[in-house]
Amino acid sequence: MAHTPRHGHDREIETLQEFDEVAARGSLVGYRLQSVDLTDRSGALLALPSTGAVFLGCRMEPDAAAKVRAEGALVFPPLPDLPFDPYRGLLYSPDELFAGLAEHGYERTPDALAYAWFQRTKADGDVFGSMLRAVHDDAVSDALDEHLAGARVVGVMGGHAMARGTDAYQGAARLGRSLARAGLTVATGGGPGAMEAANLGAYTAPLDDAVLEEALLLLGKEPSFVPSVGDWARAAFEVRSRWPEGGASVGIPTWFYGHEPPNAFASHIAKYFANATREDGLLARCNAGVVFLPGAAGTVQEIFDNATPNYYESRGEPTPMVLVDRAHWTERLPAWPLLRSLAAGRSMEPRIALVDSVAEVPEALRRLGAR
Repeated sequence: MAHTPRHGHDREIETLQEFDEVAARGSLVGYRLQSVDLTDRSGALLALPSTGAVFLGCRMEPDAAAKVRAEGALVFPPLPDLPFDPYRGLLYSPDELFAGLAEHGYERTPDALAYAWFQRTKADGDVFGSMLRAVHDDAVSDALDEHLAGARVVGVMGGHAMARGTDAYQGAARLGRSLARAGLTVATGGGPGAMEAANLGAYTAPLDDAVLEEALLLLGKEPSFVPSVGDWARAAFEVRSRWPEGGASVGIPTWFYGHEPPNAFASHIAKYFANATREDGLLARCNAGVVFLPGAAGTVQEIFDNATPNYYESRGEPTPMVLVDRAHWTERLPAWPLLRSLAAGRSMEPRIALVDSVAEVPEALRRLGAR
């Protein structure tokens, strides 16, 4: 009898290893295969039943592709002219997005080429381009859910303008390190500034304390991604090369803000074309709370994007929200008084806090009931 797979992620094949494991069970019936190069697996494809299977961007020899189509499988061929893979089954890595940086500069990296494609197509009204972006972003969300399954995720939000070499950047990095050492998965918006600092902290969490201090000195030589993204990124890869055994964290950036490159310290990167999908997805996955470092319009938006489901309990029990820097959030951008007024008398009220410094954040999260 042919093996019938279960539903959901159990049906997905995203690597050759997974393909071989499923093939050993004797059937591809009903499976979904994402961007797997099957050109060396023609024998298995010709031998195994594949009714109802879906092949998304998988490379196959012509006879194997013809056979699975004849059996009723649905085949979406690879799209070689795109600078990204809309059917990808796994999250990005920094090495993948910055491939070719040393040889050709940032403008020739997959990250820059995907942004350039987005700029050319985002307003041309072509339904095919819109479909490709939507398929890509849904595939990334699926990969992100798989990666974070069972993890306690804490978000660290903050502005992209926070420069390396500043006290604020150093504080955000130490915060990321503390959260990671507490067993939490650090998730950020994946860009420069406060986001990079938190991912850097998580990267250095398994290493000696001195590593972070040395890394901060090295990075301080290229304080900003302006004017040169390439120089900024190369400094990060120098740190990664010197200490290659860094810890894991997640970055969730977007090509919508093309002036914000992804940072190289998030080990797993979920990059989106649609910023609204990215913002909602990032906050929704922070089941252990969200920390808001000083930022501008984007961070203010994230505060209230997170407050809304907490207010209505649309995602269940409210999760902790910690705003850092009293002067920033009560005077310069007074989001805290509004947040506190919204929370008054509701179940989210005991889940919000305002603290003066990043050193107070871990205790605040514990006090607010981070899980």
